[in-house]
Amino acid sequence: MNHDVIAIGASAGGIEVLLEMVRELPEDLPASVFVVVHVLPSHVSTLPEILSARGPLPARHPLHDEKIIPGHIYVAPPDNHLLVRQGTMEVVRGPKENGHRPAADALFRTASAAYGARVIGVVLSGYGDCGTAGMMSIKARGGLGVVQAPESAQAPNMPASVLARVAVDHTIRPAELPGLLTRLARTSAGPELPVDQLVKQLEGDEPGTRAEIVCPICDGVLTEAQPGVFQHFRCHVGHSFSLESLVREQSEELERTLWAAVRALEESAALSRRLSLVERGELQQSFAEKAATHTQQAEYLRQMLLHGQQLLSEVDADRLLKKR
Repeated sequence: MNHDVIAIGASAGGIEVLLEMVRELPEDLPASVFVVVHVLPSHVSTLPEILSARGPLPARHPLHDEKIIPGHIYVAPPDNHLLVRQGTMEVVRGPKENGHRPAADALFRTASAAYGARVIGVVLSGYGDCGTAGMMSIKARGGLGVVQAPESAQAPNMPASVLARVAVDHTIRPAELPGLLTRLARTSAGPELPVDQLVKQLEGDEPGTRAEIVCPICDGVLTEAQPGVFQHFRCHVGHSFSLESLVREQSEELERTLWAAVRALEESAALSRRLSLVERGELQQSFAEKAATHTQQAEYLRQMLLHGQQLLSEVDADRLLKKR
C-alpha cells in the first residue's frame, strides 16, 4: 500500500498554507486528506467551501461514521474531534486535548492506529505544541513526518515543537508542500512498526506513572508518559496535556478560582455589613470587623489578579524590607 492517508494539523497562519496547497494538488491524488485547524467552538467554518473553490479536490465537514474516499479533503468541524478509523471517520465532542477540540493530536493518533505506516503527518504554522504527541505516534508506527519550516511560519511554535522532539522526514517551506505530498502519496509505505510501552502510555492505551497533580478540567487523576524529552499527561476521562498546555490550563483554573474567591469575600463582607447595622454591642463590632477584613482581602485578590506577578513581586519586596 502507498502513503494514502495525509493528516494535517494547523493553527494560526496555517489556513493560508492550506489554501495555497490545495491549489497545486492533483485531481487524481491517490490519498485522502484530513485537516484539523484549531478554531473557537463558536466559529462558523466555511473552510471546506473555500478549499473546494481553490483546488480540484472536494472538501467537506464529514459526518459521523462517514466512509473515507480517496481524493477527498475532510475538515474537522468546530468543537468536534475528527478521528480516523479503518475505512470511516468519527466526528465526536470528546475530551479536549491540549485545550483544543478539534485537536491535531487526536487526528494524528487515530490515523496512525488505523493505518500505521501509510500515514503522512503534516504540522503547519500554529501556536502551542499540539501535534507533537500525535507525530510521535505516526513516526513510531513507521509513518512519515512533514513539518513546515518554522522560519516560514506565521506562528512557529507548533512546527518548532515537533522538530525539537521528533525525527521528521521532511522540513519544507509552504511552496514545496503540494509537490512533496503528491510524490509521497505515490510511494509505497513500509511495514508497520510495533509501538513500545511509552507510546502506548502517550496514546492512553496503557496507564502511565501517576502524577502528583490532578486534571485542571475534571479533577481526575493524571498519569504521565515521557517519551524522550516530551512530558505528556492524561486523565482517565481522556483530557490530555503537554507540559506547556497543562501549565496554561492550570493557570486559567487558578484564575477562575481566585475570581470566585473575590466574589465570595465581597458577598461575605456585604452580609456582615448588613448584620453590623442591626446588631448591638460585641456582635456589631465583630460583624463590622469581619466586613472590613473581607473587603480588604477581596481587594487584595482583585489587585493581584489585575496586576499579576508585578504586584506579587512588589508585595514580596515590601515584606523583605519590613523583615530587615
